[in-house]
Amino acid sequence: MSADGTWNTTINTPMGAQNGTLTLSTEGGNLTGSMVGPTGEMDIQDGAIDGDTLTWKADITSPMAMTLEFSAQVDGDAISGSVKLGAFGDATFSGTRA
Repeated sequence: MSADGTWNTTINTPMGAQNGTLTLSTEGGNLTGSMVGPTGEMDIQDGAIDGDTLTWKADITSPMAMTLEFSAQVDGDAISGSVKLGAFGDATFSGTRA
């Protein structure tokens, strides 16, 4: 599984689909990168790799401040998983390698 690279993603939020770009880099068990979407650009935090699962967090400030918590799997040129939207529950997301 290689998660390294740029991904075109869609998060299915209660406010509708939110498209963005995710850039990931792996080194050992560490995951780093950034996300760009409708709310701007943010660095991913606490990125980790555990087996086939990638996890990371991202802080957003718009439309309200919250920490998004991602869990994802890569399958070839596809990435998919879930994201915790603070008090707004969970959402799914998916993407393809750019």
